[in-house]
Amino acid sequence: MKDFFKSLLASILGCFIVLGLLCLIMFISLAAMMSFSSEEKYTLKDNTILTLKLEGVLYDRVEDNSIFDAIMGRNEPPKLGLDDILSSIKKAKENDKIKGIYINAGAFSASGASLKEIRDQLIDFKESGKFVVSYADVYTQGCYYLSSVSDKVILNPQGNLDLHGYAAVPTFYKGLLDKIGVEMQIFKVGTFKSAVEPFMLDKMSDANKEQVSSYMNDMWSTVTDEISASRKISVAKLNELTDSLVTFKEAKAILSDGLVDTLMYDTGVKEYLKTLLKVEEVKDVRLASVKDITTVPFINKKSADDIIAVLYAEGSISDGTGREGITSKRYVKEIEKLRDNDKVKAVVFRVNSPGGSAYASEEIWEAIGLLKAKKPVVVSMGDYAASGGYYISCNASKIIAQPNTLTGSIGIFGMFPNVEGLTKKIGVSFDAVKTNKFSDFGNMTRPMREDEKAILQNYIERGYDLFLTRCSDGRGIAKDSLDHIAQGRVWTGNQALKIGLVDALGNIDTAIEEAAKLASLDDYSLRSFPKKVDVFESLLMNQKEELATKVMKEYMGADYEYFKTLKEIKEQDFVQARMPYDIVVK
Repeated sequence: MKDFFKSLLASILGCFIVLGLLCLIMFISLAAMMSFSSEEKYTLKDNTILTLKLEGVLYDRVEDNSIFDAIMGRNEPPKLGLDDILSSIKKAKENDKIKGIYINAGAFSASGASLKEIRDQLIDFKESGKFVVSYADVYTQGCYYLSSVSDKVILNPQGNLDLHGYAAVPTFYKGLLDKIGVEMQIFKVGTFKSAVEPFMLDKMSDANKEQVSSYMNDMWSTVTDEISASRKISVAKLNELTDSLVTFKEAKAILSDGLVDTLMYDTGVKEYLKTLLKVEEVKDVRLASVKDITTVPFINKKSADDIIAVLYAEGSISDGTGREGITSKRYVKEIEKLRDNDKVKAVVFRVNSPGGSAYASEEIWEAIGLLKAKKPVVVSMGDYAASGGYYISCNASKIIAQPNTLTGSIGIFGMFPNVEGLTKKIGVSFDAVKTNKFSDFGNMTRPMREDEKAILQNYIERGYDLFLTRCSDGRGIAKDSLDHIAQGRVWTGNQALKIGLVDALGNIDTAIEEAAKLASLDDYSLRSFPKKVDVFESLLMNQKEELATKVMKEYMGADYEYFKTLKEIKEQDFVQARMPYDIVVK
């Protein structure tokens, strides 16, 4: 009995110790999160330079670090918000304490339209008469395109500059599927609807090659035209340099080609910035990051009661309420709130999506139509607004795209796997008893019958006809005419303007100005939606999926992207309106 009580007391004591440790860990975690969430406002002093450190991955918007990043630390590339960068440049233009912008270019992952958005804002900044200087050990192609607007482009004497043009290298899975005995049964409408090609072909179709070549050459023209204008180098010369694989040239040769203005090490750049500020010591050069400037208020911030709301929609379109990507129920709810808010006089719908679920796209399309019935809706297209991304855009009052936005891709598809070959390989067989002809419809362990295929193809064609109808009604283009420019074909913003899929070329500011014009607003405030989630709110939300994602990324490394593709295929609706999964324009 004595030993029993000893064990009982030891167990109770152990429980209290564990509980105490858990409480201590929670207290430390909460303290850490409080330090993250209670950021002090940056004190802006004279002779400050805004530093754009181009490193990491660019998104339209980024939220505060999750609880796991805050507590466990981050081992992923940093995430940068386009909205934060643009607002920081605007603040730098209006604030006399900020004398210029220093672009420190590194390993930066961003697509063409977003880079142009920043570049356009830098050109606007230069109208203030303040300087823009850029430096890199190695200029990536995207960073050079952005940095070429600088008054002085500086390269490390041992560095290099990458200009190689654009290439798309899609991955095809048909050979692998054949080997393991899986057949993807494809249903689609659209000659150019190439999202299914990786599962049915071992190379790009002629139609796909035609469209990819067309939009890539147009995107490259945007890049070379703008670099040419900034650097005073002809487009022909730029293409000649690109074809010489300038990437592997010595820095001196890059300088003599006129691509950069001077060669300096990092320490020399700091000395150069000192001379621009006309201060005596390098320590007197104050460099403020984008994160610093986000805490600094606008001097001329608009504070009118009338609001133009900017609704950001980024990622794949799917059903549900989650915060990952564009989930239909969540966004319909956001749109309804904007519709019912009498202070909101117009909405800019910022779309950056390659598409996704056709059904979810239809839900958002309807919500935008109801919103437009009460107040103007202007779409601002980001890097992509294609397929489902165009579906949710086409009902707006006006559509604004960047010249190198990828849009269109009006078409839909569906895929059903047949794993009969795989089950036979591993010695597994199936049988069925059914009450009706189609009771086992969707059975993946057998190939579809011809009558089933006919029904599904008809279903897909009705979906395509509905997509055409939505675009026709929204854009005021006859369905027959629209069908000729649809067929799943991807267009650049430049091309889309010529065929009537968009109304004008410009950035998000262009869209805001158009929204103000349509709403007859001279004075207005801007508000962004959905509301960003801070660390404390993140703590209260379900983080299971985020934690699982972090663990999988850590365990699988580079192979995680393949796992992610398979996971997306598994979770998608049968009917999809999206661009190809793996178009990577480099």
